Amino acid sequence: MAAIATDESTSPRHALDADREPRRVVILGSTGSIGRSAIRVLEHDAGKRLRGWGLAANKGVETLCEQAHAVRPWAIALADRASVERIDGRLKGLDVQVFAGIDGIGRLVEDARTDVVLSAIVGAAGLEGTWAAIEAGKTVALANKETLVVAGSLVMDLAARRGVQILPVDSEHSAIFQAMRSGRRSEVKRVVLTSSGGPFRGKKASELKSITPDEALRHPTWRMGPKISIDSATLMNKALEVIEARWLFGLEPEQIEVVIHPESIVHSFVEFVDGGVIAQLSPPDMRLPIQYALTYPERVDGGCAALDWTQALTLRFEPPDRETFPCLELGFEVMRRGGTAGAALNAANEVAVARFLDGSIGFHDIPRACRAALDSHSYDPRPTLDALRRVDAWARQEVIRWRS
Repeated sequence: MAAIATDESTSPRHALDADREPRRVVILGSTGSIGRSAIRVLEHDAGKRLRGWGLAANKGVETLCEQAHAVRPWAIALADRASVERIDGRLKGLDVQVFAGIDGIGRLVEDARTDVVLSAIVGAAGLEGTWAAIEAGKTVALANKETLVVAGSLVMDLAARRGVQILPVDSEHSAIFQAMRSGRRSEVKRVVLTSSGGPFRGKKASELKSITPDEALRHPTWRMGPKISIDSATLMNKALEVIEARWLFGLEPEQIEVVIHPESIVHSFVEFVDGGVIAQLSPPDMRLPIQYALTYPERVDGGCAALDWTQALTLRFEPPDRETFPCLELGFEVMRRGGTAGAALNAANEVAVARFLDGSIGFHDIPRACRAALDSHSYDPRPTLDALRRVDAWARQEVIRWRS
């Protein structure tokens, strides 16, 4: 687990120097919620430390071209080859190359001038780009938690062999990463990930049977894409983050806990063996953890709002209701099992969420469909990458056919 950076001395290549060129950043998934926040970080920086070098999306032609005008990258890529034809004259006045398909995204990642790859594609689809970035020896700012949920052991092993740093972008993992710098890794007793509790905090299981997609998409704190919003409502997002933390920080399952924190001000905290607890606090704004990963090990002004300590502030913490939200327990189970369990859970959840959004299953059916796929898949404790892909494909078909 040595691939994640632990202090400034481990990262001479990633250091920001006044005399060097701005760090060249490739954003995979630039049109999603994390990608759009990253564009705002680049715009605020205005080329002083960071340069938008490459932008990649699936089909979002209009947004991608707008972003290209905003940050003027060397190249853009669309995974959907047919979408390239819709660019027309949208890039007029720009000196930008356009690539198509998965191999086109690879061109951005593997370019010798690329310094950092922000992996922000949602879902298991983000694994391929992250893997390619690590293979190419690039520093990875990881916002795609599914990469480690599906293939944590293989990814971290590859990063260690390639000497690649993986820097966390999820607000919770960024908070843990920052807090861990207050002590040695051997002094960490446990980490605690915070969760807002989502829109249904305080409800009981019987109240969730009639939940509609519109209700589930109304997150009380964060503004995110539909898939992540539903994951936050079921607490599956926190389940996936638990698995991610296990691999990212090289922790044992018993060293990871979750607490509900409705204000979303404390983004996670680390307890050390002497009883001291270090937390990271800030208003909920993804620009902060994105910028920290892109400019690490330095901190710079990012234009984010600060906490107003002249105003009264109450912070609440409570244990999660694992009976009402069984997805969280699925995450802890998968974290303990490892192997192919993460690939099965993640694929099942992606399809279950899609089915809930299209109205073919209920909100309360999401954890049930995931449990069925997890229980019936052919478990392998030490899978290859190809084996994980097969489990992913199998679990998707199982949940497509699943009936409550």
